[in-house]
Amino acid sequence: MLGRSDRANFWAARAEEIRATVLKEAWDEKRKAFTGAFGSDALDASVLLMAEIGFIDPMDERFVATVDAIDRELRDGSHVFRYRVADDFGKPETAFTACTFWHIDALSRIGREEEAREMFEDVLARRTRLGLLSEDIDCATGELWGNFPQTYSMVGIINAANRLSRRWDEVV
Repeated sequence: MLGRSDRANFWAARAEEIRATVLKEAWDEKRKAFTGAFGSDALDASVLLMAEIGFIDPMDERFVATVDAIDRELRDGSHVFRYRVADDFGKPETAFTACTFWHIDALSRIGREEEAREMFEDVLARRTRLGLLSEDIDCATGELWGNFPQTYSMVGIINAANRLSRRWDEVV
């Protein structure tokens, strides 16, 4: 847009270099999943955003395998933890609502739309009577934890509703 094709070419090359590095270094061949950090075997649900931002094709077998691994290890019912390893606050006790919406998006993108829709409906059932969600959810009790209301959670509702909605010409 600025007429600086030399800079655009420079940054496009750097972006491709970064992309290639991430695809190589974040992939854990033993786990058959992308992990949250180079050289780590710990899963982190943030890698679900790879398809949403166009970093990887959602049907890439590595992305599909990562969604499956997150299903097995970070998902508890209809809720998804960001990670399960201890951090400065200890081991996570509640699921991060934004991650649940990232997972719903990923499921839909890889063709598991009915499962995504079921998760979405379950999360919607956890809203307050005003339709609000918090930052986290206790998977066992459904109790809303953390910052409230949480913008990321509300944006997740909008994005998931948009992703799972039928096109107008399919409805009429």
